[in-house]
Amino acid sequence: MSQQDQQQDLVNKTELDNGLTIVTEHFESVKSVSVGIWAKTGSRNETPRQSGVTHFLEHMLFKGTETRSSYDIAMSMESVGGYLNAFTSSEYTCYYSRCLNTQLDRALDVLSDMVLHPSFPEEEIRKEKKVVIEEMKMYRDSPNDFLFEQFVSHAFQGHPLGQPTLGFEDTVSAFSRQDLYDYMEGRYQPSNLLLAVAGNVEHDRVVRLVSGVFEDIPSEGLKELDQTLPDYEIDQLELTKPIEQTHLITGRRGLDYNHDDRYRLLLANTVLGGGMSSRLHQNVREKYGYCYTITSFNQSYRDTGLYGIYVGTDEDYVDHVRELIQDELDKLKQDPIPEQELAEAKSQLKGKLLLSLESMSNRMSRLAKSEIYYNRFVTMDELIQKIDEVQADEIQYFAQDFFAGEMFSEAILSPEHQN
Repeated sequence: MSQQDQQQDLVNKTELDNGLTIVTEHFESVKSVSVGIWAKTGSRNETPRQSGVTHFLEHMLFKGTETRSSYDIAMSMESVGGYLNAFTSSEYTCYYSRCLNTQLDRALDVLSDMVLHPSFPEEEIRKEKKVVIEEMKMYRDSPNDFLFEQFVSHAFQGHPLGQPTLGFEDTVSAFSRQDLYDYMEGRYQPSNLLLAVAGNVEHDRVVRLVSGVFEDIPSEGLKELDQTLPDYEIDQLELTKPIEQTHLITGRRGLDYNHDDRYRLLLANTVLGGGMSSRLHQNVREKYGYCYTITSFNQSYRDTGLYGIYVGTDEDYVDHVRELIQDELDKLKQDPIPEQELAEAKSQLKGKLLLSLESMSNRMSRLAKSEIYYNRFVTMDELIQKIDEVQADEIQYFAQDFFAGEMFSEAILSPEHQN
């Protein structure tokens, strides 16, 4: 095996011969560890027939292994004051635990058992299908979640990124036990797994523990779907539901994780919709009272992204809100951000980054995402430098292209009126 020291003395990385990557960050001053097994697979790696299988697997890995029941899995960490959880995204799945550093062996044993030896009891599969379908209904009952899903599906129409992470009722209902095993065999190979640990832990000890479990498992080559992005098409989507408010999203495809303009967009986004001090909040809500919530979002993927502005408002205010949003976008294109405002946006971004370091779970997640998207550890100093280097005229020049009105799509969900 080969070992590579990263840019910080406390961060270490080892890759096993079968391709499994181990990254750790050591902190002497804490008594805890956060441990995550990350599978570099998400909803974008599913065929239409498989839609929702990655998320369904996330549920099913808690339902028992060859030697543990679902209760055993839950009690394994809760009985010592820790916890287990998981989440699924478009590009990765994470199974993680937070516990005392004295329970590291137990956390690694339970998580690896879940990933390597799931039993997928038929009765649990039948029950969990109902659970996931209820989860879908819950999101459909939330107007902003429902609209966001529709917006994403149209922004990436014809591409797996446009599929909802939860899948569809018909696809989830059709999953068989063998479908789960087949997907895991193809996507949960060691070369597509990453183990990240942050806390009071020694790297060499983690490597020894993980090697004893994973090193003899071969990687047989991943089968990748065609991920070519179709051309982006501007769309105007109008939907109705029996609701009180009108919900609106305006946006476009965004920037990938490695895009040269990523930090310019991060700062433009902070100025526009990054909290209660942002231009959109101060203008649309505080000045005119047209909404309770207005915010902007910026999601990056490995080869593209998604950017948008969301607002919930009365249907009588929609046209006014549209105009105010456009006014703020035009201001970014016409005038450089004032020096003080840009300095405050930079401080806001850097402050959030630095505050996140106080959580071992956030540190563990940052370790893993850094490896997934950059194949190296990106230091906090590097991130802060990138933010500080951005100039107001650079943001203005970037905004003139990125915030061009002809690039923006709109999705609107209006109250359903009875005749």
